Amino acid sequence: MTPLRKLGSSDLEVFPLALGGNVFGWTADEDQSFAVLDAYTAAGGNFVDTADVYSAWADGNRGGESETILGKWLEARGNRSDVVVATKVSQHPDFQGLSAANITAAADASLRRLRTDYIDLYYTHFDQPDVPVEEIIGALDTLVKAGKVRHIAASNISAERLRESLEFSDREGLARYVALQPHYNLVSRDTYEGELQDLAERAGLAAVPYYALASGFLTGKYRPGTTVESARAGGAAKHLETERGQRVLAALDEIAGAHDVPVATVALAWLAARPTVAAPIASARTVEQLPALVRVGELTLSEAEVERLTRASA
Repeated sequence: MTPLRKLGSSDLEVFPLALGGNVFGWTADEDQSFAVLDAYTAAGGNFVDTADVYSAWADGNRGGESETILGKWLEARGNRSDVVVATKVSQHPDFQGLSAANITAAADASLRRLRTDYIDLYYTHFDQPDVPVEEIIGALDTLVKAGKVRHIAASNISAERLRESLEFSDREGLARYVALQPHYNLVSRDTYEGELQDLAERAGLAAVPYYALASGFLTGKYRPGTTVESARAGGAAKHLETERGQRVLAALDEIAGAHDVPVATVALAWLAARPTVAAPIASARTVEQLPALVRVGELTLSEAEVERLTRASA
């Protein structure tokens, strides 16, 4: 049984791989999404990450499709208390921004779609520097006090704004961010490492990185001369053109071979071993894609292997 990890200073305990809900209602229809969710929880998974905007970018969608599918699944399975549900506010076409009024209205809309009366982890999806942190934290604190949200977190935020938010929470005794969702992986380290990571470590925040597999590049399926049918192929393939991308693939191949595991498992295991990281996020469109992701809980890399990957990705 894969041990759960404590999420920062919260009382949440999560599986070391958060299942990304961005594909639900986009590249995975409702039946596929249910199958993936069933397989993930059967493997011991308990941490599902979505957002109110998923997947407004797809033809015919309005936003909220992912939450709606997840809510139907939670209701059908009767397992709400067993699943840590994370969602986000600020990007839904009908609920843009981080004004107090919008945060309140967006949270209620998310609760309706999720068919639940509480959200375990509620993120500000993209910070809005023109909205004072006092207004944002104040609105989030009201949701926590009302029992609608258990814990709050931030995604896509600068170190300066994160520091301001934490200081305000501490000064006023209000709800405090417990987690951070940065863009972070083996081929994108400067998007988190440095000031932001240092602050998270000092403040006791857990990191839950997105793009953990670099839009699929770190699964190893993108190779010179190959064509991959994927909605995200362009973003992944660009890493092939860099020396770092090639170095990382070579190191991943070697370590994956030594452990007899998929390349993706090794990439996630490196991330899971990084300071502050509680659980990388990765999504699976099909049940077949899931085993490589959930095996991260079983794979512990040696110090030498972590160092090899860290050097290759520098």
